[in-house]
Order: sequence, then C-alpha cells, then structure tokens
Amino acid sequence: MRFRYPNEIKNVSGDNSEVITEYDGSKCAVYIKAGKSPEFFELIWKLTDNEIRRESVKVLGDAWERSYGELEWKAPDAQRPLPWYFAVSNGSDSSPDFAGRLTECFGVMTQPDAFCCWKYSPDEIKLLIDVRNGGKPLDAEGKTIHAADIIFEEYRDISAFNALKAYCAVLSPAPLKTNQIIYGSNNWYYAYGNTDFDEFMKDAAQTAGFAEGCENKPFAVVDDGWQVNSTNPPWTNNGKFPELSRLSAEIRSKGVKPGIWVRFLSDQCFALDMPDEARRGKDKKYLDPTHPAVKEHIVSTVKSLTSSGFELIKHDFSSADILGGWGNNMGDTAVCSDEGFYDRSKTTAQVIKDFYKLILDNAGDCLILGCNTVSHLSAGLVHAYRTGDDTSGREWARTLKMGVNTLAFRLCQNHSFYICDADCVGIMGLIDYRLNREWLRLLSMSGTSLFVSCKPEVLNEEISSDMKKAFKFASEQKDVCEPIDWMETKTPSKYMINGKEIKFEWE
Repeated sequence: MRFRYPNEIKNVSGDNSEVITEYDGSKCAVYIKAGKSPEFFELIWKLTDNEIRRESVKVLGDAWERSYGELEWKAPDAQRPLPWYFAVSNGSDSSPDFAGRLTECFGVMTQPDAFCCWKYSPDEIKLLIDVRNGGKPLDAEGKTIHAADIIFEEYRDISAFNALKAYCAVLSPAPLKTNQIIYGSNNWYYAYGNTDFDEFMKDAAQTAGFAEGCENKPFAVVDDGWQVNSTNPPWTNNGKFPELSRLSAEIRSKGVKPGIWVRFLSDQCFALDMPDEARRGKDKKYLDPTHPAVKEHIVSTVKSLTSSGFELIKHDFSSADILGGWGNNMGDTAVCSDEGFYDRSKTTAQVIKDFYKLILDNAGDCLILGCNTVSHLSAGLVHAYRTGDDTSGREWARTLKMGVNTLAFRLCQNHSFYICDADCVGIMGLIDYRLNREWLRLLSMSGTSLFVSCKPEVLNEEISSDMKKAFKFASEQKDVCEPIDWMETKTPSKYMINGKEIKFEWE
C-alpha cells in the first residue's frame, strides 16, 4: 500500500486544536495547530478491496523504548499496540525463495515531536498521536507542532528482514555517525555494583588481552557502583575508586578506552540541592529535565565526566524516570505518569529529545550510549543504543529472552538508527558456558556492538581463546547477519551470516 490521505481524522482531545496534513510525494507531514488543551489525535485509513491482504500474513511492530523479550511476528490483532512503525508480510524468511513476497511497512520518521502508536486490522489502519505534556494536556495554544512525518513503503520479492532493514534507513536518514568501533567490556553482569578499583583494573587488563592484535581498541566501561549512592548522585567516587581523572587515566594505561555509567534524572537520596518544582513523582525523587536547575546539573555532570577523560558515557533509566514506567507496562502510549513538566509548552517527545540533545551537545568527542532511552527519539542523538532489557550473568533464561530476542528483532535498525547494543555476555561461573559461548559467538558476528562481563577469577584458557576470536570480529563489525527463523519464533536460532547459514544451540 502506497501512501494516501487518511479517510478520517479525529481530535480525541475534543478541544479546538486542528490537524493539518501535507504530502510531498515521499512522506506526509502531520502538524497540530494547538488549541486550548491538545492531547490525542487519531488518523484512520479504511483499506479498499485492493489494499486488503487476502493471503495469510504476519505483523511485527517495534517497542516504545527498550524491548523486553516481547517482539514477535504475529497474526493481525486490531488491539495490539504497534509503537512507531510496523510491517505486514506474507510467507516466511525461512524459505530461500522470496518470489511473491510482499512486505508493507507503515511508520513515522525518527525524532518526531509526538508519541505515535499504530494499530492494524485486515481492513483498517489507525495511528494515535500523543502530543501531551507528560500526562497533562499541552499548554501551547496558537503554536504549530510538527507532530510526525508518515512514510508508507512496500517491498517485493525480498525477505521481510531486508525489507525492514531498507525501511529503517528511510525512516532515519541522519543517524549519529562515528568512526570508532564500539565494543569491549562492562563490569555489571559479574559485579552487579559490588566492586572496587583493583577488581576493575583486572577487568580492564583482561579486556586489553582479549583485543590483542586488534586494530581498534575496546572500551572498558565502569557501570553502576563507582559512585557514592547506588543508581543515584552525587556523581563522585565512593572511596572504592580513585577520583575520576585518575580512574580514566589508569584504565587508559591498560590499553583500553575508558567508559562510565551515569543516571541523570534520579535523586532518591536527596543528595542534590534542587527546588521542589524541579522534582517529579509522588515522592519527588525524580528530576524534571525542563527545569533550569536540572539542566545545569546535567551539563555539569557531562562536562565533569568528559573533562575527567572518559570517552564513552552510558546514561541509563531516563525513560522510566521521565515517563513513570517501564516499556513492558506501556500500552497505546508510553506515558505512564499523570504529571506534567515544569515547562508545559512542550510535548513529552520534545522534552525527551531536548534532554538527549543537551547531553550530546555538551559531550564533545565523547561517545553516547543510550540505555533505557526511547528508541525512535534516540536515533540521531546517541551513537549506540541498548536495544533490549538486561541480560544476565546469573540466569540463562533471561539472556535468552532479553538478549537473543532484541538482537534478532531490532537488528534491522543497526547503523540506520544507531549502533545496536543487544547487551552483555555475562560470565561469572553461574551459567553453563556452552550456552554463553553461543551467545558470544552470535553477538560477535552480528555486526553490532559486543560487550562482555567476564569475572576475572573465572577466566580460563577456553574462555580466553573464545574471547579473542569474538573480539577480532567485534573490532571490525564487517559481518552481515540476518535472522532466518524469526517469523516462527521469538528466539531465533538460525542466521544467515556472510552468506552462510549458521545455527546456534540455545538449549
């Protein structure tokens, strides 16, 4: 189905706002001329006889932020929320013959000024546009908001994966580029915050050893546990680590690049001197990114980390801290809170993009890895993106659910939206290494970021040998990988890698 104007446009808010659509032959711009209290708008396409898919088809949508093991090709369901974009495809990518395949893609371009959710049934397509300010109506009367740009595309005689890969490139024409290869180690999935400087230095040296002979140096990322309060400010060393400039210098001295984890919008310990209007949540433990004092806090934190010599910042928790919930609890809209923001004149999507841009604009040459950020709003504002929820160093079932699922189903976004990071290989001696080795092998040959959490005490000759092979692939990220059986399962085991079919053993 090629784009045409919707049959019906509803102002669900019921105020005096107006919807304006302009089609230029490639995309349709949707503008909202704000009235007194705009909230939701719905665009509806009634499918004609020629547009209705008569054959058996499956539908795949994206996730609001990280995915949570739920991504899946399923039969059409008129009640299923499909954030940002979705695809409708016949046949199966498991068949090598793609003749007669038709994949239709419907979505909005990245970095919209509204949250956009689709619903699909065989005879109707709906798009719900949310321009609220948090959980409140927007206060921007008289202003015109460029809510979204809609693009419909269809792809024939190719796999559904390659159709979505091509479509993601159309939706995101200007990803944030870097000449650096992003891969390395992260200490979370063996330390879980309980670590110190000496242990991390062993990890950094170990990481350098894995990359011996590789042209591109890996990162060694200090995750949560280096600061005074767990997952919270102030962002100063907790006594188990030296001051930050020395820490980054010591990491670099091991032959790796220093990276660090931070959470900008939480103050559950009330460690920061913030006015009441700069705080959000019933307990006032979360920071409002539109307040001037919070913006100053974000800028000073970013500059502190970059001036201390860190070359990668991984920022976390912001979707939950801003939206009031996690992606696996979101429905037709991502907003889970009934609160508005200090600045009531901006949509939630605009607030979030401004937050990401503030970090990026003050980071200099430092790379940005978004974790628990909003996928469609992150594209073009982060270099790399954690595409799924946490894997595990303790439970293989969690790694299988969260890691394999997000790698397979969001791999089509790699290098179009951002560099995909499907999370770590956690090696701390609690998971059968034969299973973790398969996850390591797939990640390393996926063309995406590879991060490992390998407890130095459990390293042996076998693991070391496998790591060196994996780091060689990850240091180049030239491999071409696509899932084959992803239309039949949530945890694909068959992949086409560099033109060769490879099966991975997940059980």
